[in-house]
Amino acid sequence: MKVDLENKIALVTGSTRGIGRAIALSFAKNGATIVVNGRDEERGKSVVEEIKALGRESIFVRADVGDQEQVNNLVAQIIEKFGRIDILVNNAGINVGKEGRVPIHEFSEDDWHRTINVDLNGVFYCSKAVAKHMVEQKSGKIINISSIAGIVPLRLQIAFTAAKAGVVNMTRAMALELAPYNIHVNCIAPGSTLVEGTRELFYSDPSMAEKLLSHIPLRRPAEPEEMTGAALFLASKDSDYVTGNILVVDGGWTCGFARDW
Repeated sequence: MKVDLENKIALVTGSTRGIGRAIALSFAKNGATIVVNGRDEERGKSVVEEIKALGRESIFVRADVGDQEQVNNLVAQIIEKFGRIDILVNNAGINVGKEGRVPIHEFSEDDWHRTINVDLNGVFYCSKAVAKHMVEQKSGKIINISSIAGIVPLRLQIAFTAAKAGVVNMTRAMALELAPYNIHVNCIAPGSTLVEGTRELFYSDPSMAEKLLSHIPLRRPAEPEEMTGAALFLASKDSDYVTGNILVVDGGWTCGFARDW
């Protein structure tokens, strides 16, 4: 997919791997300058080199999106260097591992607070810091990465499900509040995607993979690159009359279960 992001400054949180990395690279291929963000400096600098190899400018800024002070410093560094932020992709997120997937009455409070802090508070912290500058610019695109878990509940992932549902409605609220400033706020809700975590947790076990695929009409997980078309559309001028939208990219998962009677 080709769109015009020439001279746009894009911050993609959690872009050292997975969906965030794929989005960062796709934006760079379409002309944007990319701020790579994450907590893994080595991986972050590797993505920066990939972007520079495409002929685009890029920097890595280490920051934990669950820490408001670090987020404010992240945004301040970008403004100091580039003078503006045109696109924010709130991609950074975490979930509990296999051992933490238990029902609510057994769910760890530490896992709850850690997941909510990154997956929900992080979207708030980043959006608040960036929106202040977008309001001054009278323009901007904010793309929040939620999950199908924000639309249909998943068992044994109470914190992730709650956080991602919060991101869905936060997107709509932000769209209402920021529309007068020509700032578009939309959301992508990915289904099962072959990032490192899901590959290890689900797809390394054939029986687990079969169970998961039974929920997906297309009968396969997505590749991270299959999220980039949605992100490119929402970042481009082609979506200038789209705001408050939740774009589901899930292989049909949330259509409902097809049963033969």
